[in-house]
Amino acid sequence: MIRVLQNLLLAAFVAAIIITSYWIGQQAYSWMPSQATAEAQRVDELFSFLVTLGAFIFLGIVGFIVYSILTYRAVKGDFSDGPAIEGSSKLEALWTGIPILLVLWIAAQSYNIYQQIDLEGLTSIVHLHHLPMAVEPAYAETVSNNTKLAAEEIKVTAQQWAWSFYYPARKVTTSELHLPLNQSVRLVLQSKDVLHGFYVPEFRIKQDIIPNRQIDFVFTPTQQGKYRLRDSQFSGTYFALMQADVYVDAPEAYTQWLAQAVTSQSTSISNQAVTEYTQESKKAIRSHWPTVVPNPL
Repeated sequence: MIRVLQNLLLAAFVAAIIITSYWIGQQAYSWMPSQATAEAQRVDELFSFLVTLGAFIFLGIVGFIVYSILTYRAVKGDFSDGPAIEGSSKLEALWTGIPILLVLWIAAQSYNIYQQIDLEGLTSIVHLHHLPMAVEPAYAETVSNNTKLAAEEIKVTAQQWAWSFYYPARKVTTSELHLPLNQSVRLVLQSKDVLHGFYVPEFRIKQDIIPNRQIDFVFTPTQQGKYRLRDSQFSGTYFALMQADVYVDAPEAYTQWLAQAVTSQSTSISNQAVTEYTQESKKAIRSHWPTVVPNPL
């Protein structure tokens, strides 16, 4: 009877941990910025699973420690050794096999997400190691109505300390990035000088931009609005100034903005670091630390 009661209590404890862990994992969605791309949902799902798994392990270990302290404490003055307990090969195989399977599943999901955004760097690695890969990374090019649209190509150039965006279809360069809503976009990333990082939190995309190498990927904006592009890699003195506005526009508004950008001079790019560098020379006390002279573009 006692054995049955213990098993029931253990089952209730495990069920409570599972329910609590799942609840914590669902709360993890609110910890992230709003989802602005189709790929963001997959990233958040993986993050929620990792939070759920971590909460289950943490609560299970803490619960086991608390249970052991409450039920198996030695009485005062008892300094005798505990009973000799031999290891269990089945138990060791279980707690070794399950983590291995979980890690492999997490790796597969992460790989699948990168495959869906058609990241060029991942494709090169796959071909190098002769790993199987789907010919069509179609997920990133699929919009809400299940139709596939040709990806709009935009060239993104990073340099100390400014972003510039070139639209080959209209042959126009701007200082702000505009993207069409619910249409796949291919960004072609390149750096003029040092290592930079393309990072928009709402897009769940953070990609290093490596000098002398072109990196491109495809994604689909799904939420209209204004976002902020930041450099995720420290790139020098005026690193904090390296930001740009990102707009996800309705298709009609996007086409209209492109037409205006062709003739308007308001979208011409400038390097704010030049102003900061010039103002620094007016200070009474200077650090005399060497720095890169910003390019006025």
